[in-house]
Amino acid sequence: MSEIKKKNVLITGGASGIGKLMCRMCLEQGAAKVIIWDLNLKAMEETAAEFAKLGKVYYYKVNVSDAKDIANAYEKTKEEAGYVDILINNAGIVKGNETFDKQKVSDIQLTMDVNATAPMLVALEILPDMMLRNSGHICNIASAAGMLGVPRLSVYCASKWAVAGWTESLRIELKQARSKVKATCIAPYFINTGMFDGVDSKVFNILEPEPTAARILKAIRKDKDFKGLPFPYHFIRFWQGVLPNFLFDFIFGKIFGVYSVMDHFTGRKVKNQAAAKAA
Repeated sequence: MSEIKKKNVLITGGASGIGKLMCRMCLEQGAAKVIIWDLNLKAMEETAAEFAKLGKVYYYKVNVSDAKDIANAYEKTKEEAGYVDILINNAGIVKGNETFDKQKVSDIQLTMDVNATAPMLVALEILPDMMLRNSGHICNIASAAGMLGVPRLSVYCASKWAVAGWTESLRIELKQARSKVKATCIAPYFINTGMFDGVDSKVFNILEPEPTAARILKAIRKDKDFKGLPFPYHFIRFWQGVLPNFLFDFIFGKIFGVYSVMDHFTGRKVKNQAAAKAA
């Protein structure tokens, strides 16, 4: 069990959205310190001030897709806040609403950098200390969109598939090494934080931030390998393996409406690349 009480918890993209909610909940659950890595300095300052009465909040302006920036931030974090016990890779973005042939190279690179490469770079910096101490937990926020293809969301899907696959590999490596460090992959449906404004969901309700944040932290405490939200998403891989493509497409595309969720997507304009909530 990965208890949050008396632990140092680092949350990327923790100054807004579901990341901010998890910061508050960690403090309420007795975390020794909550550490925020984000690009939005003003939002971090406001978050730290808002939660000051709940406990200790440290914050650092970090570009989580830049290895040098991560290394520098981690050194400062260790000096000022101490070692990281729990890492929640939460920062993420979504760009555009176009089919793949109309994607911009810059948007592809940015999405993959922030959503896929950044969690790996952050973990690569912090994991060695966790392994030396034989204690720690890495939680990566992937997405239900990282389990099946969604039209007009192809690059985002690719970035989240990468997170899911990497987390699974990392979990197995840690198990083979007989390490007590844990790895958890969270795959939530769209979350009502503004990031996916305009998404049209026929069957599954858009997830509300507060209970979703609570479920993520519960999955960490229980050392879950994988947590799909809502629960039926646990079975996507099974149905993909059992059903022929035409039938799977009919059920998920036509009946469930998954393939048309982005038809009226507007989203929100993200002022910086690491402040958004990953979903």
